[in-house]
Amino acid sequence: MDSELPRELTLADIARIAGVGLGTASRALSGMPNVSPATRQKVLDVAKKHAYVVSPDASRLKKGSTGRVAVVAPHLSRWFFGAILEGIESVLRESQFDVLLYHVGNLEDRTSFFERLPARRKVDAVIVVGFPVEEAERRSLELMLGVQVVAAGGQHEVYPHVCIDDLKAGGQAMGHLLGLGHKRVAMIEAIDPDQPRQPSGRSRAYHLALADAGIKPDPSLVVTTDWGGEQGAAAMAQLLSAPELPTAVYAHSDEVAFGAMRTIRDAGLRIPEDISIIGIDDHPHAALLHLTTVKQDARLQGVLTAQMLLGLLRHEEDTALSVTVDTQLVVRRTTAAPRPA
Repeated sequence: MDSELPRELTLADIARIAGVGLGTASRALSGMPNVSPATRQKVLDVAKKHAYVVSPDASRLKKGSTGRVAVVAPHLSRWFFGAILEGIESVLRESQFDVLLYHVGNLEDRTSFFERLPARRKVDAVIVVGFPVEEAERRSLELMLGVQVVAAGGQHEVYPHVCIDDLKAGGQAMGHLLGLGHKRVAMIEAIDPDQPRQPSGRSRAYHLALADAGIKPDPSLVVTTDWGGEQGAAAMAQLLSAPELPTAVYAHSDEVAFGAMRTIRDAGLRIPEDISIIGIDDHPHAALLHLTTVKQDARLQGVLTAQMLLGLLRHEEDTALSVTVDTQLVVRRTTAAPRPA
């Protein structure tokens, strides 16, 4: 009977109470695969009831030398990064990994991180969120850390990664506007001034779509700004100052589109009757504002990245090294055919 058990239970005790084998109990408690959800929950419930804690030393034999993963992100307050981090943390927590979060909010922070590498000898792996690692940074990671590196939320040729196809997402947005009959389409191109400039698939999609439609590009219809609502509002004001207004606007993100929508309405113009607008992301506020957008699942990207990392740490042969998450056009009320001239 349970009352006859010693005060500090062993893994064998937990396995016996749950009615499973010792190996099954170990895999269930360590977050390892090949355990059914029902069995895993049964073992976890028994462990919780008896206040059983997995031995850190035993757990490390399954997970690695430290049981910790460093996550490096340039932004914490933006929806996209928060959603990815939530997905990563949920998977790693279930597998009993601790997460060390490093915020590299500007170029100085990023340079300092890769020069000092504060995570050195403290972690089993590094997840880079939302930015490509440059050549010098890659060498620094590999020489000084010597750990597994994966990338989340950004296309990356060097490391195993999970991302969306930005070229495809931008093509979906532009295809929608051009399909409605718009020919004078503006682009609010978002960049991060605090991170090294990289070619943008979302920008390339704009120019390719215009070329495919036989539309000559107008440089005055492209405004480059930082990611964010206020920046989108200012960029839209610049577009409205042109002698001939665009009939549609393609914004690189929903947050940029939100700001542009405010400027359009403050100018006394109607959406979509006077100007259509589309974003990318399907931000939680997009549905509230009826914004047409291209949906990407940021949390899922985080989940898949963490699962990929666990597979690599466990040397699972079937672990994919590149995963592209689908995007979907979501049509709401901010896009329509242009008014007849």
